[in-house]
Amino acid sequence: MDRVPSLDEPLKKLLGAATAKVMAEHMDLHTVGDLLHHYPRRYAERGELTALADLPLDEHVTVVAQVADARLHTFNKGGRGKGQRLEVTVTDGSGRMQLVFFGRTVHFHQKELLPGRRAMFAGKVGVFNRRLQLAHPEYKLLDADTSTDTVRAFASELLPIYPACKQIESWTIEQSVAIALDSMAATGWEGLVDPLPPALREGRGLTDLPDALTRIHRPRTKADIADARDRLKWDEAFVLQVALARRRHADTQLPAVARRPAPDGLLTAFDAKLPFTLTEGQRKVSQEIFDDLATDHPMHRLLQGEVGSGKTLVALRAMLAVVDAGGQAAMLAPTEVLAQQHHRSVTEMMGELAEGGMLGGAEHATKVVLLTGSMGTAARRQALLDLVTGEAGMVIGTHALIEDKVQFHDLGLVVVDEQHRFGVEQRDALRGKGRQPPHLLVMTATPIPRTVAMTVFGDLETSVLDQLPAGRSPIASHVVPAADKPHFLARAWERVREEVEAGHQAYVVCPRIGDEEDQKPKRKAGPEDDAEKRPPLAVLDVAEQLRAGPLAGLRVEVLHGRMHPDDKDEVMRRFAAGEADVLVATTVIEVGVNVPNATAMVIMDADRFGVSQLHQLRGRVGRGSAPGLCLLVTEMPEASPARQRLGAVAATLDGFELSRIDLEQRREGDVLGQAQSGVRSSLRMLTVIEDEEVITAAREEATALVLADPDLTAHPELRTALDALLDKDREEYLEKG
Repeated sequence: MDRVPSLDEPLKKLLGAATAKVMAEHMDLHTVGDLLHHYPRRYAERGELTALADLPLDEHVTVVAQVADARLHTFNKGGRGKGQRLEVTVTDGSGRMQLVFFGRTVHFHQKELLPGRRAMFAGKVGVFNRRLQLAHPEYKLLDADTSTDTVRAFASELLPIYPACKQIESWTIEQSVAIALDSMAATGWEGLVDPLPPALREGRGLTDLPDALTRIHRPRTKADIADARDRLKWDEAFVLQVALARRRHADTQLPAVARRPAPDGLLTAFDAKLPFTLTEGQRKVSQEIFDDLATDHPMHRLLQGEVGSGKTLVALRAMLAVVDAGGQAAMLAPTEVLAQQHHRSVTEMMGELAEGGMLGGAEHATKVVLLTGSMGTAARRQALLDLVTGEAGMVIGTHALIEDKVQFHDLGLVVVDEQHRFGVEQRDALRGKGRQPPHLLVMTATPIPRTVAMTVFGDLETSVLDQLPAGRSPIASHVVPAADKPHFLARAWERVREEVEAGHQAYVVCPRIGDEEDQKPKRKAGPEDDAEKRPPLAVLDVAEQLRAGPLAGLRVEVLHGRMHPDDKDEVMRRFAAGEADVLVATTVIEVGVNVPNATAMVIMDADRFGVSQLHQLRGRVGRGSAPGLCLLVTEMPEASPARQRLGAVAATLDGFELSRIDLEQRREGDVLGQAQSGVRSSLRMLTVIEDEEVITAAREEATALVLADPDLTAHPELRTALDALLDKDREEYLEKG
């Protein structure tokens, strides 16, 4: 039997069962390799040598000083016997300071720190009895002939600080890493697989892997850290990009039916009846999609666009093109409200072209069916029949579309709305319903910075709609600090009234519904309870307060996810028809709700929402010719990060800029779809926003390598690294796309 490669060796063998158990349970570290890839979060410096007269409180310092005197004190430990404390006074000529040691080691320190001895002391400056002191400092005794260089070297040593947890401290991790490094070095790093092809590594001047791992954990200089980071970032970016490049390559090998629209068919008829001209962006993106649909391997395209940039229209034209070419198209929406809304707007836009097989239907018409979980049996049976016979060229629905019972005559295109709300399994199940893999168009209204798109959706070609159609109005956004300036909130409700009096409508958005059980705080709320401690504001409570107070006399309706679908649809219909003035809702309105007459939105407890979500919500107003207004109400204090986040949202309407801010704040823990695949992020060193150049370069290198050697026959080490990155769950995640 072969010896276990040392990186795969269980930590239990190296560190003992107790430490290994804590690392596995609390840090998800199981092998020597896991531990060596658990990188320091930052590095503390013992610090420049500090004069005792200038010591800063609460900072790590290093001082060189002479012991003036040392005294051992005995004290009572409150009924638990006696303890001993060693107090050492040191001086450096500029001032004096006390060092204190407790516990069993005091006698050892007393023998070392004799009056007259010089030493370097490093520790964190604290205060006791109004005097500065270092408790349990590290120290190094200096001989009379110790050179200045030795002093400098000790002072400038970089101490790694690791991501740790309550159960295991940074220095325990540091000691464990040291054991792992020594054991690897002793075997000559046997079993270490370097994923970077030597030509790539040398061409880019990157250090080798044993060197990078040693330097990241035991840097002698800041340059060591920089070199190690450069190398380790490349590992992560390159292996990930190879995985994505292989998927892109595999997709080009799959057969698909090329769908070319008939020259004078449904699409031509639809374009002719559009009451406006397409923007240049919409024309360009449509052409990219039509080119993809005309090839005989499946399209995989991500369509990103600002709220209101006309993504639905572009997707609809793609669906019509596929129907023209004899196929069927399915649009998958994340909620029933949205599926119903898409169905309504698509049939309205198409008019008689959506009445195939009906009296009055146009010559090129097709049938557009809706399929959701709450439909009645008869309507559902008819919809299923229309799909399997091919009578319906288009279907719009929720994940009810994925059920086994649903069969298509010839599924040619799947459009997924709001990618981040769909599990990959669901997309996969729908794609499996075609005779051959259907073309796939993923739409998202949350703009994704290019680097993130390349890292997360690196297997999808990306199209961006960044122009707003003519006639869309600007949206003014303001933060309303309800706690600091209550009169601002009163003014906000006045503004809502003014909009309604001018013939417009308004949304009020709240973080929760309000009929949940157990929402009351269990403990008695005291005056110290701030906006963080109270439950978030709720739709039902806020609607009641508005009806009785600032918006009395207006028609105030509520909408939330727990209402019966028919009731939701009815409320939405009334609001769209102008039969209600103010809609108090949860984020159920976040995506796709289109009421051009709604001009104002008040978001309560706005700090409880993410940046992208606020941007999405805001996109519901200003959809007509009148300017939009969005008021972000918060009780958070001015200096808080939450307020700064809201300020950023108020300051720009550029969704791409906001998504950068959002990512910089949240980091990329969830960038690789962990939410869907349940896998810990494989990005430990790479930061998607900052490392744009590495990601771009890695993508180019990976694409070229996979093109030349799709099975990685000449790169066994890279294959091994891929297998490690793509453990079963993540492999499936990438497979399913």
